[in-house]
Amino acid sequence: MFRSIALLLILSANLLLPQKLLIPMDVSQSDHLKAYGVAFWNIKRGRTVEWLLNYRGGAFLADDYADLRHECQVRGVKYEPVNASVLGTILSTIESSNMDVVLLEKAPRIAVYSPPNKQPWDDAVTLALTYAEVPYATIYDQEVLSGSIAKYDWLHLHHEDFTGQHGKFWNAFRNAEWYRQQVTTYLAMAQEQGFPDVPTHKRAVALAIKNYVIKGGLLFAMCSATDTWDIALAAHKIDIVGVPFDGTPAEAGATDKLDFNNAVAFENYELYTNPAVYEFSSIDIPNSHQPSPRVADNDYFTLFEFAAKYDPVPTMLTQNHVGVIKGFMGQTTNFRRSTLKRSMVILGEREGTEEVRYIHGNLGRGSFTFLGGHDPEDYQHRVGDPPTNLSLHPNSPGYRLILNNILFPAARKKERKT
Repeated sequence: MFRSIALLLILSANLLLPQKLLIPMDVSQSDHLKAYGVAFWNIKRGRTVEWLLNYRGGAFLADDYADLRHECQVRGVKYEPVNASVLGTILSTIESSNMDVVLLEKAPRIAVYSPPNKQPWDDAVTLALTYAEVPYATIYDQEVLSGSIAKYDWLHLHHEDFTGQHGKFWNAFRNAEWYRQQVTTYLAMAQEQGFPDVPTHKRAVALAIKNYVIKGGLLFAMCSATDTWDIALAAHKIDIVGVPFDGTPAEAGATDKLDFNNAVAFENYELYTNPAVYEFSSIDIPNSHQPSPRVADNDYFTLFEFAAKYDPVPTMLTQNHVGVIKGFMGQTTNFRRSTLKRSMVILGEREGTEEVRYIHGNLGRGSFTFLGGHDPEDYQHRVGDPPTNLSLHPNSPGYRLILNNILFPAARKKERKT
């Protein structure tokens, strides 16, 4: 009798619940990237979205509103109506499996650190945000050093070179007009802000970004912005750059003078101070360092599967409809496993090798996430190539990793009543 009454009460409560909409993120989804934008749009309207970790590729669940359905239809995003009975089945599946629910309730304020002279080939994150229709502000060194960076919850670092070596393009492009203009512009910006040269300026910016994270900021970076930021922090007291960049040679024995305690992600690596070498250090493992030819067809990395109920942040960062991701090159392509600090969490790796592609770490009250490579849908993106057209890649697993990062700042673990 008591069991029947309890079931009746549960059924009555479910009937009172508003109908839900499920946005699946498994292989059935028509446009994964736009789906993130729809979730963000819904949160911006003061509503909540439940992120169903490890359920159907990291599906989104929200109250059913006519304008939400319309937004999905306009953006080409698949959705499924969910009644009380189906909802009960979903929640039961999540409870009994390696799945969990986090509540997305406040849209993060997003900033992209990007130079005024950026080129159209430069940044996959701005392409992803634009395609997904997620609003963001653009900031650069002045905003970072002035402290106005603090008003943003999430910061992405454009493919910057925080060592001040202009991406180490000197050997190949020193006579190119775009490179010469960049050198002139960066030096002028450094001097306007009271710094004698670009390397000194960039080290100050790197430290300010570190303090932003310590105070609670969330940082995401790709390609050369990952290792050069950390190298600049480790080299805060020494000159590691050559004559073309600051007029003086790098200090002798620069590697041995690095302060790894001031860095956050890497240690015990070798600096490459020769300005003609298109690499910053031994942190990176580019394809040219492989013992046998590596081509796009056999370059993949594997996402680590985390326990959703105990490790929600890395679980959010690795949500995908596939577990193996097609590789893609960049100036910094992979992180050498032996150079990672022990505190780093590995999110994606090339199993059985030294190559780690995707990492996460905590710093003070904030955290940072690094993804190697330049563009997930352009294996070897070269200077001067046109930007990637994401309408041709709406289900890109690599671009999904980028967009996972813009939603996890909105999340808190949902406590369900038993």
